[in-house]
Amino acid sequence: MLQYDLSAQERGSFGKGASKNLRKAGKTPAIMYGPKTEPLALAIETKELMKALLDLQRRNAVFNIDVEGEGATSKRHVMVKEIQTEPVKDTLVHADFCEVALDQPIVLQVPVKYTGIAKGVELGGELVVNLASVTVQGLVLDVPDYFEVDVSSLLMSESVTCADLTVAGNVELINGKDEVCASIQVAKVVVEEEEEETAEASEAEEGQEEAAPE
Repeated sequence: MLQYDLSAQERGSFGKGASKNLRKAGKTPAIMYGPKTEPLALAIETKELMKALLDLQRRNAVFNIDVEGEGATSKRHVMVKEIQTEPVKDTLVHADFCEVALDQPIVLQVPVKYTGIAKGVELGGELVVNLASVTVQGLVLDVPDYFEVDVSSLLMSESVTCADLTVAGNVELINGKDEVCASIQVAKVVVEEEEEETAEASEAEEGQEEAAPE
């Protein structure tokens, strides 16, 4: 699992005006919550957070946040729950973090990254992705940020299943091992052309039967 270190400050002012002033000061308003902790409002340096998010590219990661407040600093471990951005300028508006325990199992969705060009695709087939992510359970730092699958060897009508994923022994795969992750299928265009040819042939036969003398 990827890890990033961030610093944050507790914030006591709320509302649109206060959040706007924070953003002008180069900070992003955020909130952190967890199953055993009260929600905590934070202010995080926007440049630091944006740099981590760009590197993250939607993969799973743990953020180790040093929270400054009331004269003391505490370290909290969180994961991104939601990121709000301004749609036109694509600037950060707000961040939601969920606190996690490093010593307790957690259930997470892990992305599956497909690499290579399948032999079946080179022969005119199409790579059909059934699973963009899979579900696993384990200690958060043991969970991979993604699974990588090389599809280069796949021929027409062949597939990779969850059983082909490389899963560490201390991580449990929740998906069934027989579930298909991706497969090579006949390209849709080819199928449609064959169907059209079959339909045209049928119509031609029907026309000949109707035209035949009784």
